[in-house]
Parts: sequence; C-alpha cells; structure tokens
Amino acid sequence: MEVLIVGVIIMGMLIYNNTIDKNKFIADNEKYLQIFREEDYNFLVYAKYGEDVDADQLYIKRVFYSIIAFFVVFAFTIGSSSSDSLIDSQFFLNLVLAIVVAVVMFKSSYSSLKRYYKAHLHEIDVMLPYYLKSLEILIQHYTVPVALGKSIDDAPDIFKPGLRQLIDRINSGDSSIDPYMEFANTYPVRDSMRMMRLLYRLGLGSQEKKQERLMMFSKTVSNLQNKARETKYKERLNHMENQTMIMLVVTGIGVMLVILISMMMMFNM
Repeated sequence: MEVLIVGVIIMGMLIYNNTIDKNKFIADNEKYLQIFREEDYNFLVYAKYGEDVDADQLYIKRVFYSIIAFFVVFAFTIGSSSSDSLIDSQFFLNLVLAIVVAVVMFKSSYSSLKRYYKAHLHEIDVMLPYYLKSLEILIQHYTVPVALGKSIDDAPDIFKPGLRQLIDRINSGDSSIDPYMEFANTYPVRDSMRMMRLLYRLGLGSQEKKQERLMMFSKTVSNLQNKARETKYKERLNHMENQTMIMLVVTGIGVMLVILISMMMMFNM
C-alpha cells in the first residue's frame, strides 16, 4: 500500500517537473485513448466554446484527470482496508469503485456539454430562420454547396461545426440527401428536416426548377422568421408579465408589513 502511494506521488512529481514528458506519453498512446472518445464530442465542444478551442487538448485533459482520479480513489480505498483484504474480494471492490469514479469523472464533462447544447436548442430555433434567409440570398448567385461554404463565416458560431461537416461530406462526393439530413438531426429544431429537404432539392434540376424551388424556399423561410418574431415577442411579453407580477407581490408584502408594524406600534402605545 505504501509503495503504491509513494509511486503515485513520485509519478505526479516527475510529470509536474517535466522529467516525464506527459505530451509524449499521451502521443505514444493516443490511439488507445481515442477508443473512448464520443462521436459528437468535437461538435459539442465547438458548439459551446467556438472553433478556436482545441478539442483534442480538452479530451486529453479529460483522460488525464480521470486517470488521476482512479489512482487517488484506489490508493485511499486500499489504505482504509486491512492488508489481508488485498487478496480477497475487498480488493476487487476497491478496484471497481475506483473505476466507477474515474468513468463518472470522465463522462461528467461530456454530460455538461450535452446539457449546454440541449439548453441552447431554443436559441438555435430562433437563429436558424435568419441564417437561412442569408443563405437564400447567396443561393441566388451560387450553387447550393458553394453558397453553404460562403455562408460559414457569417453564420452563428453554433452552426459552424455542423456546416463544416455538411460541406465536407458534399465535397467528398456524397450527392445524396444524407448530409443535409445529418445537419437537420444535429439541430433538431422546428422545421429543420423540411428546410434541409428543400435546400437539397434546390441543388437539383434545371435553372427554371431552381427558381421555382427558391421561391418556395424563400416563402418557407419567411414563415419561419415570422414564427421566430412571434416567439421573441411572446418571450418578452411573458418576461414583462413576470416582472410585473413580482413587483406587485413585493409591493403587496411591503404594504402588509408596514400595516402590521403600524398596528403593533399602536398596541404598544
């Protein structure tokens, strides 16, 4: 037990003093560390922090902190056991506990990213029609894939990871509707499926059909914008009503307290 604790401390000191190159160790074993990486991890990181953040570095930190948590919990649980328990079932229970703590710590940051993304789906619902309107203007002058590529710089940050994946799949030769549906599944908000189907059809057929479909796309986007405006208006109205209700309640409580204090003062006179 003492040897294990001393070993962990020495290992930590060597890493802290750069005697052991942590980055080299991680690079040499990266293929093993990537096994547990979630498919949508990069997307969720970019959706929350923007594309300037190094998702790989954040993932390595997750792994590193989880490993530290495993050794710390394992060392403490063994320390609280008798020496004889190292060869019986208690040892394995301690090992399982350390693994569970490490897994919970590893998954906690991913769960936090998921919660953030789900909490901001409403914002996506409001922003999507305005992005599609700007995309509609570009489609009037370019093909749909080119317009999508040109729209990235001015698109809301939360859309950029999904747009890059969409464009990468199109540029790789996927001419099916699947990349568009993947984008719609990534942003499962109001009418996203329908809008992506319309967007896909815009890239098909002759110029005449494109104009007809563009008019339909434009009409649908305008309807979505109107719904987004109504949503914003209702939110502001609800906020004002809540603020008014809070003010009335606070005012009523204040008046009651003043009356109560006045009555108590009259009785004491």
